[in-house]
Amino acid sequence: MPAEHDAEKVVREFCDAFADHDAEKLRPYFTDDVVYHNIPMDPVVGADAAVAFLAGFLGMCDKLEFDIRHLAVRGEVVLTERVDTFTMGQVVAPLPVMGTFEVRDGRIRAWRDYFDMAQVTKMFSGEA
Repeated sequence: MPAEHDAEKVVREFCDAFADHDAEKLRPYFTDDVVYHNIPMDPVVGADAAVAFLAGFLGMCDKLEFDIRHLAVRGEVVLTERVDTFTMGQVVAPLPVMGTFEVRDGRIRAWRDYFDMAQVTKMFSGEA
């Protein structure tokens, strides 16, 4: 049971950390060999690549917040049903996301998010 609690705590804290809007603050949550995969896109491998990707992503919006609607844990795997809300100027765009996190020794070693890429493209083109 402690592994489940620890994995859940890591993921909840990680998701909450997005409110700080600073990719470098997310680095400590990753293993050095993390694989971060937004399923419609190619995966990025390694903490440096994940942080760089997130920095670019955060740079496209003024604010990003993760709202976990449901969370399930089995061992060191955490599944989240979230609404990630992007704020870009006057546009506030909620995006439904399913996320899978694999935690090892208290850090995220794999993170996969599943979402509608057409909705993201529309959102970042200003049509959200």
